[in-house]
Amino acid sequence: MKSIQYRLTEFFLIFILVPISFAFSFAIWIKMVIGITGFLYVIYVLLRVENNKFKLREHINWTQFWQRTLIKLIVIIAITTLYMFVVDINMLFIVVKTKPSLWLMILFIYSFFSVYPQELIYRTFFFQRYESLFRSNLVFILVNAAVFSLAHIFFKSTLVMFLTFTGGILFALTFKKTKSTLLVSIEHAIYGCWLFTVGMGAILGFPS
Repeated sequence: MKSIQYRLTEFFLIFILVPISFAFSFAIWIKMVIGITGFLYVIYVLLRVENNKFKLREHINWTQFWQRTLIKLIVIIAITTLYMFVVDINMLFIVVKTKPSLWLMILFIYSFFSVYPQELIYRTFFFQRYESLFRSNLVFILVNAAVFSLAHIFFKSTLVMFLTFTGGILFALTFKKTKSTLLVSIEHAIYGCWLFTVGMGAILGFPS
């Protein structure tokens, strides 16, 4: 299962064909079956083929992680707040102001049931299966960001594709440095929760 040909086929099916297919209209239950089957396959490969133990990595530099994440978060807060102020000021912090209970519920569900599975697939699985196929770290990071963005093509939004590509670069760099699914999931959750908080949740599929 580690042959180059097998992994390239695997890559095409999981990261190209399936996301593009989800942009088309067909029964939601079929999409759910495809998605769940794909996720179970990823878990199987990580456990039985790549021999992951899903243990917390030792010697994590938490101080450095939080410092880097905070700096990036401040930049994201500034840019997205300005964007919402200019583009649609009425939606700025709309969910926090009008539906605080929904806001808290979505933050919890998104962080634990959406972010972590995404990072298992797009960082842990992707890096372990395909990093060795690339000679250039830059190209590998860009490809990872591109397929992460492609996973959101069903939103049919240029802005979403841009946001997820940018996020994909940040998450890929974090995982490249830390090799920690936990850390990159925390970072992903923080940025995603902020986008929902600032009022951009509707374009990313959050209820509002």
